[in-house]
Amino acid sequence: MSLTDPQTFECPYCMVINDIEIDADNDIGQQQIVDCQICCSPIEVFINDTGWGIEIVAKRDDE
Repeated sequence: MSLTDPQTFECPYCMVINDIEIDADNDIGQQQIVDCQICCSPIEVFINDTGWGIEIVAKRDDE
């Protein structure tokens, strides 16, 4: 049994889909800095629970 939920988001730099593992107990409402799996640019990832599911907001670190 996995404690994480696999999700995807689009890199705001190169527009490639990236994978991320979400731990619902610890990651909801948090901000993370992750590197794109393709272009290695730093991405600010905000993880929210909308009530209907997980929302991942990915922004450039210079926005």
